[in-house]
Amino acid sequence: MSASKNDKDTSREETEGKGATGASSKSRTEAREAEREGAKKGRLARWRFSKKKDMPGGLWLKCEACSNLIYRKELEEAGRVCPKCQFHFTLPARERLQSLVDPDSFLEMFEDIEALDRLEFIDSVPYSEKIARTVQRTGQKEGLVCGKAQIEGRSVVVAILDFQFMGGSMGEVVGEKISLACDVARRDGLPVVIFTSSGGARMHEGALSLMQMAKTCSALSRLHETGNMSICVMTHPTTGGVTASFASVCDIVLAEPGALIGFAGPRVIAATLKQELPKGFQRAEFLINKGMLDDIVPRDELRDRIARLLDYDLGTHVVRRSKQPATKTDRAASDRSVASGDGTDGPDRGVPNRLREGISEN
Repeated sequence: MSASKNDKDTSREETEGKGATGASSKSRTEAREAEREGAKKGRLARWRFSKKKDMPGGLWLKCEACSNLIYRKELEEAGRVCPKCQFHFTLPARERLQSLVDPDSFLEMFEDIEALDRLEFIDSVPYSEKIARTVQRTGQKEGLVCGKAQIEGRSVVVAILDFQFMGGSMGEVVGEKISLACDVARRDGLPVVIFTSSGGARMHEGALSLMQMAKTCSALSRLHETGNMSICVMTHPTTGGVTASFASVCDIVLAEPGALIGFAGPRVIAATLKQELPKGFQRAEFLINKGMLDDIVPRDELRDRIARLLDYDLGTHVVRRSKQPATKTDRAASDRSVASGDGTDGPDRGVPNRLREGISEN
């Protein structure tokens, strides 16, 4: 009986041993499977990371008007105009030149004038360092490109603010280049075409930047005295000291559709007045009805429209004259049309009568 009991104990131990061995084998198998699964997930994670890392950034842009995503290349091919809602994005100065002036006609002027940090201004970084970074990023020495060019064969002085360069802000250099461009136009008897896209005066330069408001207005006033035409095209956005100075005093003021135009921003105005403001009250479509603009012209039509306006500059360009001189009745009707602000559309809108008299288009 004792032997039988020993046999049973031995058998039980063998069974338990086999069970333990089986459980251990199973756990090892599960561990290996878990390890393989983890390795697989790790490889997948690394693959995803590497694919994301290799993906070039900035391929898509979000339209601030309709909130749709736009493929960057598609936007550039459309002249930086949203293909869905026709919102006009800011356009770099060099790209603007390519779409505006005749090929190989642009001769840049005053490109070597650079900003000085007279105040040794420091905010997050020193002003001189910020300028150096911006020059390296944009490839430009300042926020305004100007020079002589031709637009459909018509000679002109062109000045274009670039929003990429510190928000197109106006400092000493921008004010100086605008003034010099007007002086060249006076000397050579040429009209001036200015494109604005700016956040206003460059506060890094303090009162020196604010002085440019008076300086540029004075330069345009001298140009006006000689009878040379000045045209300003306000693009999105045009605000601050630029709006309050040379952008608003040109003979003809145009704007691109949807352009934000004003002095202070809408949030600042609302907080100051503590009242709800009309929707879109600083957009071009609102301002043209208030008499601030002469016309709103889509980007793809600007070149032709400006060329037609340049034909009105009788002192510089050959224009088609009507065989019959304008009568007093015609002139009076023309005066009433311009004074009303809504009786004449297209390129004639807001054109001084001294330029329109006796002109007819065939």
